Amino acid sequence: MNSLRRIFSMVVAIVATSAALCGCMKWEYGLVEQFRVTGSGLFISNEGNFQYGNATLSYYDPQTKQVENEIFYRANGMKLGDVAQSMTIRNGIGWIVVNNSHVVFAIDIETFKEVGRITNITSPRYIHFVSDEKAYITQLWDNRIFIVNPKRYQITGYIEVPNMTMESGSTEQMVQLGDYLYVNCWSYQNRILKIDTRTDSVVDELVVGIQPTSLALDCHGKLWTVTDGGFEGSPYGYEAPALYRIDAERFEIEKKFDFRLGDDPSEVQINRAGDTLYWINDDIWAMDVTAERLPAAPVISSRGTIYYGLTVSPENGDIYVADAVDYSQQGMIYRYSATGEELDSFYVGIIPGAFCWR
Repeated sequence: MNSLRRIFSMVVAIVATSAALCGCMKWEYGLVEQFRVTGSGLFISNEGNFQYGNATLSYYDPQTKQVENEIFYRANGMKLGDVAQSMTIRNGIGWIVVNNSHVVFAIDIETFKEVGRITNITSPRYIHFVSDEKAYITQLWDNRIFIVNPKRYQITGYIEVPNMTMESGSTEQMVQLGDYLYVNCWSYQNRILKIDTRTDSVVDELVVGIQPTSLALDCHGKLWTVTDGGFEGSPYGYEAPALYRIDAERFEIEKKFDFRLGDDPSEVQINRAGDTLYWINDDIWAMDVTAERLPAAPVISSRGTIYYGLTVSPENGDIYVADAVDYSQQGMIYRYSATGEELDSFYVGIIPGAFCWR
């Protein structure tokens, strides 16, 4: 299933390096609508098709089961851009990372209106806040993690990643424990980085399997990552994927859970309590973080389609699954209870890939 995702991402990476120099998105302004939302809700970043500029943002209210699509365009009268990668919220501001438009938008999470933007970023993937005045932005096919001042919307510096070139590799998701930030390196890489946020420097790295795709931190201070194993014919190698449990303080692998060659696990997520791990491998799987073996059966079976994104409600443990369908038409979101009972489903934009809880 997600082998298509790897191929797509590699195509994105090849073109993004050259496109970064000139940009590919023209901001066209139009009419706007007024929004005002309160309470909890869920933002869905819809990637859209690469170089089509059809990325969108959706918003879902779990209480009313109402969804609003294309909210960025409707609230601001302009398109979101090309490939919406991820979103993070801090202090009432939502930060939307738009990969191939080389921009991070800041929006008011009640009105969805833009309040600022960070531009001239090579190929941004995720943003993580160290403080109100310092954040990190990871990159695809760039050996630098950008340091920015979010209050001024300015790039203030870089963290250079050792043994990574501008032409290969990427830094991806970030989790923080104390003063240290942990980052998985995905494209043609096999490392977890440890960064001292006081000095903005890489102080250690841990080798795992080929291409760790995501990162999560549990209630016991353990890092979890899952590797995709690369793909057949890859110059970097091809192996069976694996799930890793890492002691963050000692920065050592505690346990490795092996998948079969040809499996395609991704999207490691953790519940609010930090005691249950979730991931996609065709189906949706769940496992206690203290388990010593992989589960025998999934919590949610595949619909024979493309499960592309995953999140767990911090309020009640409901499971939300993004279905990319065929990568060209509107995607679907399926909402399940923690036990796998279907509760709701709704259409969003093209290629829904990431979630952000309000």
